[in-house]
Amino acid sequence: MLFDYPLSTHLEMASLGRQNILKIVREAPPGLYLDGGELGEILLPRKYIPRDLKPKDLLNVFVYLDSEDRLVATTETPLAQVGEFAALKVVSVNRNVGAFLDWGLVKDLLLPFREHDKPVRVGDTVLVFVLLDPASGRIVASARLSRHLGSRPPLYAPGDAVNLLIGSETPLGYNAIVENSHRGLLYKDRIAQPLKLGQKIKGYIRAITPGGKIDLTLDPSGAYKQLPSLTQQILDTLEKNGGRLDFDDATPPERIRETFNVSKNTFKRALSSLYKKRRIRFTNPGIELIEPGDFIPGSHAPNQHDKPARTGKPSNH
Repeated sequence: MLFDYPLSTHLEMASLGRQNILKIVREAPPGLYLDGGELGEILLPRKYIPRDLKPKDLLNVFVYLDSEDRLVATTETPLAQVGEFAALKVVSVNRNVGAFLDWGLVKDLLLPFREHDKPVRVGDTVLVFVLLDPASGRIVASARLSRHLGSRPPLYAPGDAVNLLIGSETPLGYNAIVENSHRGLLYKDRIAQPLKLGQKIKGYIRAITPGGKIDLTLDPSGAYKQLPSLTQQILDTLEKNGGRLDFDDATPPERIRETFNVSKNTFKRALSSLYKKRRIRFTNPGIELIEPGDFIPGSHAPNQHDKPARTGKPSNH
């Protein structure tokens, strides 16, 4: 025996198909038994016990079902957990049940035939969603991605940085999973080099259509092309409100999105652009419109002590 473990009390129920931090209950010849809460004791086989384990250590383990549908834990990390998308390689196909995918564990992940969107062969890489089968309770994969993507309109705004998982190639470009939640499109004419299925990269929201479709870009500057129209929108709004607005870089992001339909970072960049062009001054709180000619060229940037703003139509320059 490695250690003599006292009986422990569990903190919460372990989650099947997810990483869990669990207490050790006892040691036995097969390995360590961990406290899974309402799931009961979960075996961590001896070959996965860390060599530097100390008494009373908590273990970070992935919980899944073995070939006999028994709960088992491992210190290995799968390529995807329940609730996540991943590109996995097909290692075998069973004519009766479906395809089996390599997800980084000893036991392969089943992609049932009912969850195929097209036939697959050994060696193929398939973009799938990992879930708990509601009928059997087992962890399975699904290539029918649409049913597992967010149904609500995306809350992103142009300029937002997002994590992308590259999906299938289309005549227009590449489909991508955005933040493990929505589908977006990267157009080929905005990509410097080919992308690979399953590649994880950082991207940016370029635009969102009225129908909720997401236009992506890998170039941060490409995401900022909306700034000219946003800066003009801010100037127009200032004019309609007598040259003053109670919006600035301290305004809550929810209020900015509700009024201007952009993220706070994008709004701050637009304010910075207007400030550098000496079209606005910060009044702490709020901003104020400055008309051309209201400052001396070459002088310091305007601030709340400068000449009060005049109302009137803003310049297009």
